[in-house]
Amino acid sequence: MLSLHGKIVAITGASGGIGEATARLLAERGAAVVLAARRGERVDAIAQDIQRQGGRAATCVVDVTRPEDLRRLVSTTVDRYGRLDVLVNNAGIAPISPLADLDTESWSAMIDVNLRGALHGIAAALPVFREQGAGHLVNIVSVAGLTVSPSMAVYAATKNAVRTLHEGLRAESTDGVVRTTAISPGYVRTDLADSMTDPRLRERTRQNMDAVGIPPAAVARAVAFAVEQPGDVEIGEINVRPTAQA
Repeated sequence: MLSLHGKIVAITGASGGIGEATARLLAERGAAVVLAARRGERVDAIAQDIQRQGGRAATCVVDVTRPEDLRRLVSTTVDRYGRLDVLVNNAGIAPISPLADLDTESWSAMIDVNLRGALHGIAAALPVFREQGAGHLVNIVSVAGLTVSPSMAVYAATKNAVRTLHEGLRAESTDGVVRTTAISPGYVRTDLADSMTDPRLRERTRQNMDAVGIPPAAVARAVAFAVEQPGDVEIGEINVRPTAQA
């Protein structure tokens, strides 16, 4: 196992699920982590727990729909630890519903958080990566960006768009300064279903998560694997799925 000792990692959506699991695992392996989310009390509690276990952790209250919040996350990280090695764009929501429901408010929310939030992270981190001469952007995408299921059209569209942005950035990053990795999980056992407005979809999604969902720690291990690689190695994309159906 390679070491993350000395790595400085900022993680959005770190108040639970994949983001929390990633922060805990990376800190356990030696990285200093900055946990970012809208729920300040929650990330503070997680960071304090990491610190009690001997890890290095700080927090920053961030709404990824606000570009100034992502710039503040990056500047807070650099001010505290001297640099930013990795940004994990993880924040996401999934208030899915059939298109015929015309839930345009939820459509806009998914575009703002899932797509614009990733763009705001890229815009905040790239100048710092360029100035440092190195940096690693990790985007948490989804297998939903590859195959579209009923009621998930808009969510899948946002994830597909993030994958496209990611591939565009990879194609432009030919000088070895910026590394990029996309992590695409299947169902993960998180509270993502809570954001779904349709009670039938919410219950069905929870059942699917219970039946075939993977633990957030499995996605965190994929992030750690990508980040642990030496500077001349880039892990382009990792799909994280169960090895067998329940």
